[in-house]
Amino acid sequence: MTTPSPPVPQRLRRLVLVLGDQLDAGSAVFDGFDPEHDAAWMAEVAEESSHVPSIKPRTAVFLAAMRHFRDELRSSGRPVIYRELDDDEDGGLVAVLERTVRAHQPESLHVVHPGEHRLLVGLKEAASRLDLPLTIHDDRHFYTTLEEFDAHADGRKQLRLEYFYRELRRRHDILLDGREPVGGSWNYDADNRRSFRRGGPTGLQEPLPFAPDATTKEVLALVDRELGDRAGDLSRFDWPVTRAQAKEALDDFIRHRLPLFGDYQDAMWTDQPWLYHSRLSAAINLKLLDPREVVDAAVDAHADGMAPLNAVEGFVRQILGWREFVRGVYWRFMPEYVERNHLGATLPLPHLYWTAETDMRCLQQAVGQTLELGYAHHVQRLMITGLFAMLFGADPRVVHEWYLSVYVDAIEWVELPNVLGMSQFADGGLMTSKPYCASGAYIKRMSNYCGSCRFNPSRATGDDACPFTTLYWSFLAKHREELKKNHRLGMQLKNLDRKSAGELRAIRKQAETLQRDLTS
Repeated sequence: MTTPSPPVPQRLRRLVLVLGDQLDAGSAVFDGFDPEHDAAWMAEVAEESSHVPSIKPRTAVFLAAMRHFRDELRSSGRPVIYRELDDDEDGGLVAVLERTVRAHQPESLHVVHPGEHRLLVGLKEAASRLDLPLTIHDDRHFYTTLEEFDAHADGRKQLRLEYFYRELRRRHDILLDGREPVGGSWNYDADNRRSFRRGGPTGLQEPLPFAPDATTKEVLALVDRELGDRAGDLSRFDWPVTRAQAKEALDDFIRHRLPLFGDYQDAMWTDQPWLYHSRLSAAINLKLLDPREVVDAAVDAHADGMAPLNAVEGFVRQILGWREFVRGVYWRFMPEYVERNHLGATLPLPHLYWTAETDMRCLQQAVGQTLELGYAHHVQRLMITGLFAMLFGADPRVVHEWYLSVYVDAIEWVELPNVLGMSQFADGGLMTSKPYCASGAYIKRMSNYCGSCRFNPSRATGDDACPFTTLYWSFLAKHREELKKNHRLGMQLKNLDRKSAGELRAIRKQAETLQRDLTS
């Protein structure tokens, strides 16, 4: 049941804009909020799930979390003007805002810095048209400000996570012994690459599910009605969509999956989407959880002897390190960053990314669970869906739009640099030291997918050749002059040079046939 709003003040001082990924009652935008003079504004608009065609689980996570947050604000006595998706009025977010402003005549607009460049520009332009002051507040959710990242980046030709991560560890006194890292090393990545034995993961406890309440059920019905032709299975929807649920999910991860997260964070297994991963990224990105409480919980688990250092450091690096790093990259280089295409890739994304219909078992698994659940863990994204798109030669902007469409945790500030920079190498190494290119042998080593696949990861040509392996050698050959500048690819290029001219011709021919067949 919808919680009724306290009355909106007749003479409205501030209209506080709460975007769908800013569900934090302690946000800076609420500083000085006076329910006698101010009101919050939230809007569900079709444009936000159609400028890229968001699958049903992604839209449902956002809308369910928004409606619960709206009710929490109202229960705390804050007036909320809320526009639901199936309201009669048409238009995008900015158009709905402008109608609200004309109806309520606020003296000023306030918003926390948005997570997408498109929205930031749209809100500034709307405020200018309306002749209203717009205050953009810093987002206190993050450990660092954009200005602090810029200070780190100034004067550097290349940006590397490791140096930024060490700065933040020291600045915030996380996993330190004095000024040095606990355990003597800053990074335990080498200890976090184990694969499962033949029997697969053992003692695995599924993440805590959250049965939809009445509010969430209303959203699921709405999404099915409005977006019925989109991918996704809402019958399995069990994501945390309130702060209370998110805190339970954090505790569940720390207790049951963090201890083995480090060892197996890169491993994959058939029909096991979650494994030892946290399933917290959506809750953190919607601001239901503060990254500080997430990091502190992991660090405390190590201090209490509940989780080993390699697991805790690896998890902390994702939150404190990588998440802060990609946000800085996004805002430093947008809007031109989205246009980058260093490798000149122009092919359309294969249709299998929207159907999971393929004989490649690894892509069938990674894309299938993505379309069904709105989730894949980071190695499935980087080394299955992302790797294939890069080797295939898909236009990186199209790849970016697919990722933004299908993952429940996808917000452009975090998704775009991960895809264009890390996954597709479209920024030419601005934020990563090499392209993440590998053959089917990597997938065989880190999963059991190849055991039930008709393709042979060791073969690059022939009817049973693994498409990853074919495209891998074709990719190295095509971009050899560019890649030889990178010392980290020396061994891979030496292996390429061992292939005869006849082998390479056969590989190129098979790669071209693959590209043609998958884009027809």
